[in-house]
Amino acid sequence: MIDIHCHLVYGVDDGAESIDATIEMLKEAKKVGFTDIILTPHYSNYFHVPADEIQARIDEIKNKSTDLGLNLYHGNEIYLSSHLMEDIKNKETVTLNNSRYVLFELPMGEKPFYTEDIINSILKDDKIPIMAHPERYRFVQQKPNVLIDYIQRGVLFQSNYGSIMGRYGIEAQETIKKLLTHNMIHFLGSDNHKVNTIYANMPDTIEKLENLLGKEYLYKLTNDNPERILKNEKLKT
Repeated sequence: MIDIHCHLVYGVDDGAESIDATIEMLKEAKKVGFTDIILTPHYSNYFHVPADEIQARIDEIKNKSTDLGLNLYHGNEIYLSSHLMEDIKNKETVTLNNSRYVLFELPMGEKPFYTEDIINSILKDDKIPIMAHPERYRFVQQKPNVLIDYIQRGVLFQSNYGSIMGRYGIEAQETIKKLLTHNMIHFLGSDNHKVNTIYANMPDTIEKLENLLGKEYLYKLTNDNPERILKNEKLKT
């Protein structure tokens, strides 16, 4: 499996607090079947660590985890802002594995008024926006079909494994079921922050998702589509 969303880089956001915690989470990921991981620290006004510093930490993590045989890549989960594209162009933040794919998140409550403008600017730059965990946003929970228009415009969606297990509440759990069963999700990601959480629960999570979706569709969300990101290829629709 390929994880396109996690917070394993230590000391840069609300994820891993030490490199020991990072290595422990990588061991958990390896044990449950992940082969490739895009490391995506938060990038926002609150978490604003320069991309080159994050890359240096990723290089250190790679050097200390060679025995695990995992492929690690640099990315960011970018908090939507009016200067998102400017920050990418200035190399303050990065796309997923320096591809055309931009992983971004919104506030959990109200959708910012400039959301459409920023999404349009991403598309206009020939990049592909991926909205992280839509099932957690209030405006999606209230009306899941709101994603249809976004999909038609070229926006892709990544849901969290933990959502199907109720980690973020019943509303997110019910919403992800609707989105998944109506083929409105393109990727699954761990959004793992801590040891002994999402990765540790993956066997039960995968079993539940297989029962809901079947192995073929689940493989598409966990392997085929994420591999397109790593290769910087457009998804097959």
